[in-house]
Formats: sequence, structure tokens, C-alpha cells
Amino acid sequence: MPVKTTEKDSNYNNLEDMSISELLFNMNKEDKTVPFAVEKAIPQIEKLVAVIVDKMKSGGRLFYMGAGTSGRLGILDASECPPTYGIDYGKVIGLIAGGDQAIRKAVEFAEDHLEQGWLDLKSFSVNENDVVIGITASGSTPYVMAALNYCNKNNITTGCITCNASSKVASVSKFPVEMVVGPEFVTGSTRMKSGTAQKFALNMISTSVMIKLGHVKGNKMVDMQLSNDKLVDRGTKMLMRNTGITDYAKANELLLKHGSVRKATDFLKNS
Repeated sequence: MPVKTTEKDSNYNNLEDMSISELLFNMNKEDKTVPFAVEKAIPQIEKLVAVIVDKMKSGGRLFYMGAGTSGRLGILDASECPPTYGIDYGKVIGLIAGGDQAIRKAVEFAEDHLEQGWLDLKSFSVNENDVVIGITASGSTPYVMAALNYCNKNNITTGCITCNASSKVASVSKFPVEMVVGPEFVTGSTRMKSGTAQKFALNMISTSVMIKLGHVKGNKMVDMQLSNDKLVDRGTKMLMRNTGITDYAKANELLLKHGSVRKATDFLKNS
């Protein structure tokens, strides 16, 4: 069986003999290859985004699922969508092998469980309106693979984000995204280039979806949650630009009263 790209021997050796400067320079040199691998996958990402937008416009949800670093990245992206775009917390959901405890501490053999991924999805009543994206650098994580197979059997749209070409997970995903970043600086440490590529793809997917769902106007996050002073200040200034209000205090009062830039703007336009 051929060695997966993510498991191939590093392009560097004797790392322990490198100076700190050499380590950092060479890691950065490798990281520079990641955007080019992501760029090649844009046509695949575009197809996946299009189906997510279509499903979510019809009331569906987006699920990310993975193990280890991949699972944590999915949870990170999912958790940032509500405060950034004002959507309900149940619209983008991140699942990780081993459950929430695995976010902070590795759970042994959790990724090898063939039934748990589907059980985790069923606990959210996953259905045909939803999209499930498996995130796995290797492209063969059992927790993810088995869940996607169950989804396919139940007519649930599937996608994947992986860093190996012609992977098993791509073969069971209706909308695969494959970003081949090459061997890792530390052999097999997919938290590095592979994790960076996955983060890039997740940023692109969720941001594009939220824009197409109408949560961005111009280039502003008009539905963001006002969860701290910085965001309240940003929202106040956005409202001033949107409406022509020149009094900061007045704009701030209207923003806090209505709860979002969009709602405050709509109130002023209709009053």
C-alpha cells in the first residue's frame, strides 16, 4: 500500500541539530506552500459551498466532524459563526470523536469507533436538509468515514476536507475537497501544514456561506452579536456609516436598543 502524502518522511532531517532560527525559517518555508494547495482545491470548495447555501436557505444545518486537530478546527469554526454572523448556535455544529472532553484532552482510540460518529449525528436529529462535512487530514479516520457512509445511505449530503489525494474519505463524499500539502515538517504531524490548510478551507466555506445567506452587507458583519465593548463600538460606527447619523451617542443608543446593526438600520429606514 502506498504511503499517504501526510505520512511521508519530512523534507528535513536532524531537526534537533537545527538552530531556533533554522527551525522557524524552515517551518515558515513549508507553510508558504499551503495557500497554493488550497488554491488548487477552490473548484471543489465552490461546489461544496453552493450546496451548503442551498440547503441552509431551505432550513438545513451544517455539521463538521473530525478527530483530534481536525475535530477541534471544525468546532472552532462552528463556534465562531453565531457571534460573527448572528445565526443560532444550532445552525453550524462541530462534532469531535470522543465528545467535548476531547476538545482539550485526547481520548484514546475515539477516532477508531465505527458507530459513534453516526450516533453523534443522530443525537442532533440529522436529516436530508443538512450537510455533513468530514474533516480528516489522512482521509481515513474511521469515526468520520463510517458516519459519512451512514449519511449517504440516508440521503444526507456529504462533503470532506482532506490532505491526501484519492483518499478513502473522498470516495465516500459527494463533495470532496482535497488539498495536498505534502509531507509535514515533523513527519506525520498533521497539526501543521494539513491543519493550516483545513483552517483555510473552513474559513473560506463558512465565510462564503454566511455572505450568501445575507449576513454581510457591503463588507460589514451586520448581524454580529454585541458581546463585548469592541463589537459594540464597531457596530455603532457601522450604523453611523450606514445611516448618516453623526452623533455617536445616539447611534450607540439605537444599536443597543435594537440589538444589531441590521435591525437598527432597518428601524431608521422604516421610521
